[in-house]
Amino acid sequence: MKVFGIDVITGSVRSRSRRPRYALVILSGTKITEETEVTGFRLLRRLAEEKPDILAVDSLQEVAQDTHDLYAFLQMLPPSVRLVQVTGGEKKETLGKVASRYNISFNRFDPFDEARTIARVASLGAGSEVIAFENESEIVVSRHRSPGKGGWSQNRYCRKIHGAVLQKAREIEMALLAAGVKYEKRETRAFGGCSRVSFSVQAQREEIPVSAYRGADVQVRIHGKRLDRIRFRPLTGKPRYLIVGIDPGTTTAVAALDLDGNLMHMESSRQLSMAGVIETLYRVGKPLIIASDVHEMPYSVEKIRRAFNGVAYTPKADMSVEAKHALTQDYDPRNDHERDALAAAIDAYRAYRNKFQNLVRRIPPGYDIDEVRAGIVRGQSLEQVIGEMTEKATPAGEEEAPDVRIDAARDEKVRVLDGTIKRLRALVAELQEEIHRKDERIARLETRLKKVRSRQDQRIRSDAEITKRDVIIANLRKRLRSEEKTTKQLRKRIMKMREFDEALLSGETVPLKILSALTKEGVRALSAEMGIREGDVLYINRIEGFGKVALRELAEARIGALLVDENQNESAFHEIEEFFRESGIAVLSTRAVRAVVKGNRGAADPAEFRSAMREWKESQERYEREKKGQLVLQIFEEYRTERGREMRKVG
Repeated sequence: MKVFGIDVITGSVRSRSRRPRYALVILSGTKITEETEVTGFRLLRRLAEEKPDILAVDSLQEVAQDTHDLYAFLQMLPPSVRLVQVTGGEKKETLGKVASRYNISFNRFDPFDEARTIARVASLGAGSEVIAFENESEIVVSRHRSPGKGGWSQNRYCRKIHGAVLQKAREIEMALLAAGVKYEKRETRAFGGCSRVSFSVQAQREEIPVSAYRGADVQVRIHGKRLDRIRFRPLTGKPRYLIVGIDPGTTTAVAALDLDGNLMHMESSRQLSMAGVIETLYRVGKPLIIASDVHEMPYSVEKIRRAFNGVAYTPKADMSVEAKHALTQDYDPRNDHERDALAAAIDAYRAYRNKFQNLVRRIPPGYDIDEVRAGIVRGQSLEQVIGEMTEKATPAGEEEAPDVRIDAARDEKVRVLDGTIKRLRALVAELQEEIHRKDERIARLETRLKKVRSRQDQRIRSDAEITKRDVIIANLRKRLRSEEKTTKQLRKRIMKMREFDEALLSGETVPLKILSALTKEGVRALSAEMGIREGDVLYINRIEGFGKVALRELAEARIGALLVDENQNESAFHEIEEFFRESGIAVLSTRAVRAVVKGNRGAADPAEFRSAMREWKESQERYEREKKGQLVLQIFEEYRTERGREMRKVG
């Protein structure tokens, strides 16, 4: 695995005058192959040429000043290069704290030493990978130059460019089909081909069998679809080891410390079952030591210990309340149960603290201290733990890590612990046999329970189906009643329209549609009840408060005439008449045409109506002649005025 570790020497990405210069350390496997100073541009060139597995930084602010710049920087990286922030993701730590986890020390004032440390901890799995793009990418094929205004050969020039875009898009489409990648294509057609073709591909950038391209006429750009916000994914999914104190009972409490004694989690609840405790601890980390505040570990705590295959810890005697208060005085437990669980965890940590501190001086740099501690707690010697870690970290074909030999004969505690391990292994074998017998009994009981539950589930499912169908039937009945009501209203409307049409065809009377008020609401109510069609004659018995919106809707409907009651306001009548004259619609008074109205229907005498319409048409013709005459006079006056101005200029 090749890792690029960088650290800023001078400058900043926020400065326009002093661009940053980086200390670059290249780590290949376990060896540092190169140390050099590079600019940001040169760094991107090296990344594109060598394509390392990881580009490691201790802070994203060294490569981008904000989120927008970070998206742009990630877009410029080769698809196979992962950007890793070794100090963590959302929750950051200092580089010194991360390095101490692997027993590595460095000079924080030396950028090259920091870059070496960053590369080493990244190769060991520290930090979080920066995730900025979804599993979807866009390929855009477009023109690399504009057609411009051109001349005689402009059409041939455009056809050449657009044909090249179309040809390149077809090549890309064939490559996507050959790779079996799902995609959606959008084309912008142009003269002779396409001016732009885009592919939305359901794959990450590194999985796309096409690369970016720039030619004389065509360019191909590949973009990943941005996430709503930058995400961080741990470089390794390995959880932190925990020292867990548990206080069982009606109210169950759990407290978890890491191997450095820092509080990671503490909670208590009446509803917290043993399964809930196990699930909670899985989310926090990997329990290594399970502790209790009493000398004899309770059975429920022992079950949790077995679930994690953890190491048990109990005090030599039951802890007193005073001892618990003394251990937890620097913390803030919410109740006595949390206090007891936290005291058990702290007591277990103090029992191993001196051993952990001695290990730090004996572990070579480059090994995960927590892994070594976990192996020692489980009963292994330091030589065994480091040997196993070296075998795992050195795949076949790679250079082995330095051979680390530790004189175990001089470690008196190791010899004592070897005997303890033998006794504990015999006890473990007995307990495993007992667990096997209990597992068989549990399997038999679960089979019986499954049969009983299957019968109960069958009854419950049948009851649920009936309830579901009853709800569906009730909803359908409700919809049916609504549809029947709508159908009834539509039938009434059809009957009224049919009667109106029959009266119109008979010619004995002129049927009238009664408009309750000359307003927008009145027009829409009549339209919903009987409809307003071209050529209809409407009767209105009240025009006070008329609206221009209602007049425009009637004019757009092209009604035949509007019959207005003779007792209406004269000024309003003339205003309505003037408005409808512009649209060529007659406005008649009941003085000229008598109307008989009963309810929402009406009729007028045909002879009087035809006579009134002839008079209106004659007046309409006079109106239009006068209007044309006024227009001619206006044009003549404008001409005289303009001519006079020109003559004055000549004079």
